[in-house]
Amino acid sequence: GEQLVESGGGLVQPGGSLRLSCVASGFPFSSYRMSWLRQAPGKEVEWISSIDFDTRSAVYADSVKGRFTISRDNAKNTLFLQMDSLKTEDTAVYYCGRSCVGADCASRGQGAQVTVSS
Repeated sequence: GEQLVESGGGLVQPGGSLRLSCVASGFPFSSYRMSWLRQAPGKEVEWISSIDFDTRSAVYADSVKGRFTISRDNAKNTLFLQMDSLKTEDTAVYYCGRSCVGADCASRGQGAQVTVSS
């Protein structure tokens, strides 16, 4: 069946960087628009970025624009999120998703915890 597995989360100090990965299986990864979402404690799931199947078009939420970069390697069925200049308010569980409309996705991974704290 279809599976999305995130990795790369952890604890980082404010101003630091992390790179998340999401390995996809069970569907033709290169044919689908992929996204990253996050859910902070006590808040709803928030869409933060999407990238088209051909890697040529990426969009970002204002909250992460200029700090986060989404990318993908279709040969390795892997989606990435490079997170720089992290802030305490970036603390959340981060999810990758397929065919998302806002925060509503056809499928979503189990999530990776990112904690930004000094």
